[in-house]
This record gives sequence, structure tokens and C-alpha cells, in this order.
Amino acid sequence: MEQKMKFKAVYAFHPGITLREKLEEMRMSVKEFAVRTSKPEKTINAVLMGDSSLTPDMAVAFEQITLIPAHMWLNLQRNYDEYLARRKRESILEDEVTISWAKCFPYSMMAKLGWVPATRNVSEKAENLLAFFRITTVSAWENLFLNQALKSEFRLSLSSTKDPHSISAWLRQGEILAENIKTKNAYSDELLKKSIPQMLNLVRSQPDDFALQLSELCSEAGVKLIYISHISHAPVNGCARWIDNSPCIQMTDRQKRNDIFWFSFFHEIGHILLHGKKDVFLEDKEYLDLQKEKEKEADGFASYVLLNKTMEEHLIVDVYGKQMTADLMICLARKYQTHPAIIIGRLQHLGYLPQNSGLNNLKVAVCFNH
Repeated sequence: MEQKMKFKAVYAFHPGITLREKLEEMRMSVKEFAVRTSKPEKTINAVLMGDSSLTPDMAVAFEQITLIPAHMWLNLQRNYDEYLARRKRESILEDEVTISWAKCFPYSMMAKLGWVPATRNVSEKAENLLAFFRITTVSAWENLFLNQALKSEFRLSLSSTKDPHSISAWLRQGEILAENIKTKNAYSDELLKKSIPQMLNLVRSQPDDFALQLSELCSEAGVKLIYISHISHAPVNGCARWIDNSPCIQMTDRQKRNDIFWFSFFHEIGHILLHGKKDVFLEDKEYLDLQKEKEKEADGFASYVLLNKTMEEHLIVDVYGKQMTADLMICLARKYQTHPAIIIGRLQHLGYLPQNSGLNNLKVAVCFNH
């Protein structure tokens, strides 16, 4: 994270203090100054006491009498106002609600990944988290991620998740990375559909640089593909959403298995091709009603792309009554032009293989640079 030096005044004086010193220097009474500036004496006294702000009109009038330029008077007021605002800000950062909120995030892991600056000070953690989310208060975070305050812009609520704090951090980091990604082409359904056969070639061969090649294919189709490390208490494999009118797929290495990665990836592709721009789809999140139906549709799309219904039916026939061996899985993978992990994963899903099958060693660990 790029760090920018910020100047924060330790203390600032109200312009009334400078005015009081100037009046003493000029040996001028408050009453006379009020008459000369055509301002009520009550107004001048309010400025002197620090109970009233100095306006541009007053600054110009003061300039005529004190010979101190109006912009200097206004700078004094501006600095003082900023000082008060920062003091108020500091009180928010030290508030019990803000501190409790900050403690809900896996901050040390986020710092290790470079998402936020490393610190042990709780107030600094709160300040860094607010800056990370580009918000000013905890209520702003709640409105964005829990209360759907921007429902007209995008539909997302983490209120039903077990740990909305970690998931929101994972999502936010995706937004930050998406800002710096430029796709080779503008998005179109046609381009994305045409790229699927090439993506399936990567599924079959599972090269070491598959993540880079997959990013290139997505970019050519106008899709931003973002890889982000899994963080504690964020049980999400992937996410599909539109950011700045571009479809974005955010993937994690949470499960570290290629069969799960590819199913999750094509699940998100399904959301982009089948569903609206306003929805934010989080895999592994519990949905209700229409959203739940959309998740089923995305699951169906991923299943069809990796191993369509006809292939699935033939696969069941191919394994019926046979001993499940590594050689058989490899042979079937060649037949259906896919990776053995996809065959094993489908058979496990259908109940023909246990989840803890010894054949899981044919699955490849997913690794990508972040």
C-alpha cells in the first residue's frame, strides 16, 4: 500500500487570538475596530473569544484596518477549522465502538499481505482500516456492507455471513486491485464465450503459469480477473461483480485444489453471462429466493462447461462396476479431454467416490502470484 505523508497540525490558534494581539499592537479598542470595519461589536467580540468563525467578508474588512492580507486571516481560520475536525476525528478513532470494530478484522494477516500498514496500536489500526475502506465511520461500513445503503448501485449484504468483517476486507482489496487493471478489450458476452474453449485447455493441461494465461484470456474478453490470498474467517472461493462497468472475477487460493478452483471460476463466469450487473455474487454465501436460484444457475453452468450432462451420463457408465484406480481416472480424463481432478471431483459430487478418496492425490495444488 502506497503511503503518503500527511501534515497534521499539533495545535492551531483561532484567528481571534491574532486579532487580539494586533489590536493591542495598534492600541485600538474593540469598539473602535468594530466601527472602522462596519461590523457589530458583538460580532468582533465573538471572534476574539473564539466563539465565531471569521468569514471571507470579515477577512477583507480586517485587511483594511490591520494591513494583514485577507488570505492570511482565512488561512488562520482554515487551519483552525481543520485542527478541530482532526481532533473530532481522533475522538472517533478512540471511541469504544470504533475500537471494537477494528478488533474484528484479521489485521495482522492483512498487514502481512500488504493491505494495511503494520501496527500494534489499536487506534492506528482503526484509522488504517477506515482509510482502507475509504470511509469515515463504522456506521458507513455498516451501511455499505450490511444495510445495503447503495442498493440502487449494487446488491450486497453480508449481514447473514458468519464474519462480514473479513469478507468485506477481502472484497475491498479486490476493488483496490481492480482499479489498476486495464483489459485488452471492452467486455462482450461473445468474446467471453469464445474464450471458454481456451480456458478449458488450461483446465486439461494445468500448466504452472495457468494463472497468468487465464488472466490474459479474461482480459481479451474484457473481464478483470483478480487473484487474492485467502484470509482468516473469509470462507469464500470466488466472487463475481461489476466494477466501473467492467465485469470482475475475484478468486482466492482458499481450497488450494484445481478441481474446486475451476468449478468456482466457471461458476463466476456463469454469473457474468447469465445475471445482472447490480448483483454481487459471493460463492459459499447462503442466499434466499431469487438469489439462491441464480446460484443454482451458475452451478449448472460450471458443471455443464467442465463436464456436460451427456459426458456425465457416459462417465457413470464408464466407471460402473469397475475398480476406481488412478490409471482409470487418467484414462477417463483423456477421453473427456479434461484433467483427472475434474473427473474425480464429479464422481465425488455424484457419490461414486468418497471425499477423502486416495485418488485426491491426482488433484493439483493451485498456486498463483498475488
